[in-house]
Amino acid sequence: MTNDTMVTVQGWLGNEPQLRQVAGTSVANFRLGCTPRRFHRGRQEWVDGPTQWYSVSAWRLLGEHSKRSLHVGDPVIVHGRLNQRSYTRDGVEVTALEIEAITVGHDLTRGVSSFSKTVGSPRRDDRPQEPAVASPEQDPWAVPTAQSPEVAEVAAGAA
Repeated sequence: MTNDTMVTVQGWLGNEPQLRQVAGTSVANFRLGCTPRRFHRGRQEWVDGPTQWYSVSAWRLLGEHSKRSLHVGDPVIVHGRLNQRSYTRDGVEVTALEIEAITVGHDLTRGVSSFSKTVGSPRRDDRPQEPAVASPEQDPWAVPTAQSPEVAEVAAGAA
């Protein structure tokens, strides 16, 4: 287990994703603006807090799909690893927060989206696959199918 800081951030796309190649691997970079809203009890109204900006990098197929799917102003949700890096600009040390995306998607609380599965794309899933369960005896939660013995018995009894 690693000690990565995982975050899920909801915001608005600040620029068109830029797709480039790094050592032969695709990566899309974009900015995500997140403006918190709070209810101000004294004024009895919702007020916006300061916008926080994050740089997001999406690697490989996720980056390619992000480039094709996302546009400036889109409401999105990004889940990934939060990284911090520091650098010096004009003699001032700057700290930048960057998210290495694991998942990116449209925020459906803000609108409607459609999905098109890419044909022939390799499945990007690092989890080991579960073996297929052969019978209900091995899996008590299995739903009987037309080929299962339980369904065949019921069908024979009804005939």
